[in-house]
Order: sequence, then C-alpha cells, then structure tokens
Amino acid sequence: MVSVIIITKNEAPLIRSCLDSVSWADEIVVLDSGSSDETVDICAEYTTHVYTTDWPGFGPQKNRALAKASNPWVLSLDADERVPAALADEIHSVIATPDSPDAYRMPRLSRYCGRTIHHSGWWPDHVVRLFKRGHASFTNDIVHERVIVDGTTGTLTNPLFHESFASLEEVIDKMNRYSTAGAAMMCDRGESSSISRAVTHGLWSFFYSYIMRRGFLDGREGFMLAVSNAEGTYYRHLKCFMTTRVQT
Repeated sequence: MVSVIIITKNEAPLIRSCLDSVSWADEIVVLDSGSSDETVDICAEYTTHVYTTDWPGFGPQKNRALAKASNPWVLSLDADERVPAALADEIHSVIATPDSPDAYRMPRLSRYCGRTIHHSGWWPDHVVRLFKRGHASFTNDIVHERVIVDGTTGTLTNPLFHESFASLEEVIDKMNRYSTAGAAMMCDRGESSSISRAVTHGLWSFFYSYIMRRGFLDGREGFMLAVSNAEGTYYRHLKCFMTTRVQT
C-alpha cells in the first residue's frame, strides 16, 4: 500500500541506511540526477525502480518521482533521513484506518555535526511526508520545496530521524549551494536586496535561532547552527544583490 520516493545524487555514504529503514515498503522509487559514486548501484540492491534524469530543482524532481509511484499511499524521504521502527508501525496503523486524513505530518529529529538538536527551531520541525497519491504534490521551488495537500492533514507522534550534517564541510557546502538557489528564487520573484539588507537579515537570523528559538540550549552546536543560518541568509541576500546589480 505504500510507495517510498527518494531523490538522490552522490548519496552513497547515506542511502543504504535510508533504504534499510524502509525495507518494509511495497515499492521504493529512486530518482537519481547523475551520481558519480555508488549510489545507483546501492539503490539497485533494494529496488528495480531506479531512474536517472537531469536536475531541475528539488520541487520539480520530487514531482517527477511522485509521478512514478503506483501505490495508494506515498512516503517521501530524503537520502539522509531514516524511518525508525516506531514510526513505521505508526504509519502502518494510520493507513489501515478507515476515513483517515489525506496526509500526515510528522516530527523530525535532526542531528547537526554529531549532536541531536532539540531547540534552534529544529524540533519538532513537523514535515508532511506521508500522503494519499493524488491528494498532494510538491511546490516547484528549486529549494525548500513544500508539500501541498488537497484534503485533510493529520499528525503522527513518532519522529523521523534526520542526519542533517555530519561535518562542518557539509554545512559549508550546503550553505553555499542553498544560498545560490535561494538567491535565484528571490530574483525570479522580482525581489531585490542590498548589502545592508544582507547584514541585517543575517543578524536577525542568528538572533532568532540562538536566542528566540533557544539555540543556546543546544550547546556549541547550537551556536554553530545559528552562525551557519546567519551566513546562509547573508549570502542569499548578497548573491541576489550581486545578480540584480549585474543585470542592471
């Protein structure tokens, strides 16, 4: 009854744990966008539904994967996420319930550089990942895509596990890529920025994460997370400013 959909690119260190956690699924669909490591070979050990394509952005790519799912229920996962046994049991329970909601959000418990984060705006971090096929789709945002539900949404109790960043190198790499994509989205929407806006938005991002969302309770990793959030915001606005400046 459940199809799991996963999009990948060079996820060899992570994908096996993800696939192991959903070995109970009736179908696993993997859409890869040109991995140069062993990702595709690993996925082929778990499913025959492994496809390769180009990279149009997160939202469009997940909609492509969704189109290949065939079961009544769909569970969307990222390669760095895991479904623990308790969550799997809860999923089986709710999809077997008559007149269940059309989709479910679930709490997501994330790790940052080796520490599980319980504050900083990262917990409970509810995300919609389980839904009836035909009742949901992804926004076409190239980054930070969302699930749009056509119907009702319930809430699960057990958390999804998320190995967000294993190292500082991953933090810096992802911050750079996501700030570039975020700046492109800003420009596409006709938004503009400036150096002063980049600085003020970056400082606000740090204050919001570390103080207002109590990131200081997450120890040194909470501070590191707040700084990386601030840097991502700063560079997103700065890249948008530089792009619009060149165009004018």
